Amino acid sequence: MNTVLYDLLLFIKSLYPNDNPVPLHAPRFQEKEKEYLADCIDSTYVSYVGPYVTKFEDLIRAYTGARHAIAMVNGTAAIQIALIAAGLKPGDEVITQALTFVATANGIKHAGGEPVFIDVDKDTLGMSPSALSEFLSQNIEKREDGCYNKKTGRKVFAVMPMHTFGLACRIQQIKAICEEWRLPLIEDAAESLGTFVEDTHTGNFGITSVLSFNGNKPVTTGGGGMILTNNDPIAEKARHISTTAKRKHQWEFFHDELGWNYRMPNINAAIGFAQMERIDYIIENKRETAQRYAEWGRKNGVQFIHEMPETHSNYWLNAMVVKDKAEREEFLAYSNANGVQTRPIWVLMNKLPMYKDSFAGPLENSLWLEDRIVNVPSSVRV
Repeated sequence: MNTVLYDLLLFIKSLYPNDNPVPLHAPRFQEKEKEYLADCIDSTYVSYVGPYVTKFEDLIRAYTGARHAIAMVNGTAAIQIALIAAGLKPGDEVITQALTFVATANGIKHAGGEPVFIDVDKDTLGMSPSALSEFLSQNIEKREDGCYNKKTGRKVFAVMPMHTFGLACRIQQIKAICEEWRLPLIEDAAESLGTFVEDTHTGNFGITSVLSFNGNKPVTTGGGGMILTNNDPIAEKARHISTTAKRKHQWEFFHDELGWNYRMPNINAAIGFAQMERIDYIIENKRETAQRYAEWGRKNGVQFIHEMPETHSNYWLNAMVVKDKAEREEFLAYSNANGVQTRPIWVLMNKLPMYKDSFAGPLENSLWLEDRIVNVPSSVRV
């Protein structure tokens, strides 16, 4: 194995001297989480009707600048509900990226949509504006009632880029393309709480977006998600259908449409509320870690993916680029066998059994990155 990558393991262990083995991304809890959990349990309000749900949503709204924040059980459910609330109809296509976590595609499918996969940029790992523009020009036609895929005959409902590992994609360019084609923009911002493009938090560029608070995220609720939107009707619809579509009434149970029981429980929100109280420290700590990786990489000839100009990344998971797939496999085997958890980027969505027949454009960059991207430990350092 490349001796530089051997030295990288020693460097990682020096960053996390108290962790053995060193996890990829472990949650960090302090006394407030225990205090708020105890308060939640003592109150007996542990379901979604508890006060910590509202407190957590309010903190997320204040931090991101979104008008509405609706807490959900997880990010996949948030994508499903966001799409339905925004108006997706069964069979509609949603253009997304092939290089993403499976929840992006699953959320589309659960909502009744059909994912369409296009390429990403090598430097952001997120949807490529040029690939989007080319795909639309070659495959989509505008009609009076919207855009249609000439090859499949299906209506194209929206474009959904993902901010990979907390690195903002070229969302402003993507938004401009969506406006040109009159296609709604919906952001998968699941990994990017704490990421800004200029002064705007990710998730505020489209009509709606989602966040994730899974156990390995910078801010965790154990399991959880959030819908963000500045659109009042979408917010109202999302809250309603994710709460079993029950009409408000003091005692009567009347549900006026198909709904889901997808709201975040109070007990999870209590953890998230405590985590959000120190969000600035969490992001600062993670950005400092990313800077240390970058400095080490420059000295040792190893490339780490870094934020684009005018963006401020949360650096959820630091990602490095290795020479080829063989070196990737060798490093993954060696590091995981020697007390440092690392992982490859995801298998492309169109290679998975349930999406092998999905419509896809050229994926040159995605294929190149699939063989070369490795995530290294990125927990908050204590």
